[in-house]
Amino acid sequence: MLKLFFDCRYTRTRVHDGISRFTASLVEAAAQKADVTMLIHDPEQLNLLPDLPHLRISSPTSAREPWVARQLNPHRPDVVFSPMQTMGGIGRSYPLILTVHDLIYYEHPTPPRNLPASVRLGWRAYHWSYLPQRLVLNQADAVATVSETTRGLIREHRLTRRPVELISNAPPTVAHPRDPEASPSRELVYMGSFMGYKNVEAVIAGLNRLPEYRLHLCSPIAANREAQLRALAADPEQLVFHHGISEPDYRGLLQRAAALVTLSRAEGYGLPVVEAMAHGTPCVLSELPIFHEIGGSAVVEAGAQLVPPQDSPAFAAAVRRLEDPAQFARASAAARRRSLEFSWSASADRLVALGERLAHRR
Repeated sequence: MLKLFFDCRYTRTRVHDGISRFTASLVEAAAQKADVTMLIHDPEQLNLLPDLPHLRISSPTSAREPWVARQLNPHRPDVVFSPMQTMGGIGRSYPLILTVHDLIYYEHPTPPRNLPASVRLGWRAYHWSYLPQRLVLNQADAVATVSETTRGLIREHRLTRRPVELISNAPPTVAHPRDPEASPSRELVYMGSFMGYKNVEAVIAGLNRLPEYRLHLCSPIAANREAQLRALAADPEQLVFHHGISEPDYRGLLQRAAALVTLSRAEGYGLPVVEAMAHGTPCVLSELPIFHEIGGSAVVEAGAQLVPPQDSPAFAAAVRRLEDPAQFARASAAARRRSLEFSWSASADRLVALGERLAHRR
């Protein structure tokens, strides 16, 4: 069986973000098909990871990262997979797979504010041109990405000479999706960060045209950013900030809400979208190529409604259309059908098959 070391060092300790959820879901599925060891740097990360063998190593943002192979070589992995593209590879004795989720930060180079100042500075330098990305990706044996949209961009910008494998995001298994015929609540759900390109301001502008709705903003947020967004609302009481939401509460919210909403100006995938669709929850989304890709037939059948990202009247109109019971039922059923075309098991199959090919070449 393939001895797969899986880099889980970007897993959160309390509430998942996108990379964290991708990591936890994919490593659990891969463990059904390979001999998996999780790499962590903080024992608290085990709170959000499956119960699997693990190895504690240095942080991915430490000065030791370029030479992290020194910590892994003695354990003789058949292959190492990282859900990010920043894992060090100097002196390694194993095949390495790196992941590119998107190219967002070339267009929107502002780094997350929770990173140390030195890392934010390096982040900006890294995204100043495509050269650093090419150097990093070409040191790997293969590159993974989560969507055909991103794979096309990788090829367009000639980011790597390595093979690029599609290892997609997927929703959780939802055994009991919502009843499409049941009337939804007047609630909308936003799950994601509050960085500028996420365009949450436009969602609030649309909400100002929907006075009877409440918008649930589920992710952790800094106090000053929350104050900025509250100031944009005609009625701040319409905004419900959860500062991180538990999995049961999030599932309950998706089961009753009228729609999951995002007007992001750039995305590499959009995991909250397929999660919502798995519950049978319609989505109102910005008109991006990636949302056409993951929405697929649900877009055609109105399971996902796409609007221009700065068009608040169009956003409000899309939400209003879901107030028609027949329209909501069609949208809910279409969303659920589309979600079933994705699975973590299928993504794990592709990862393990890629790992086996690389291991056999050594």
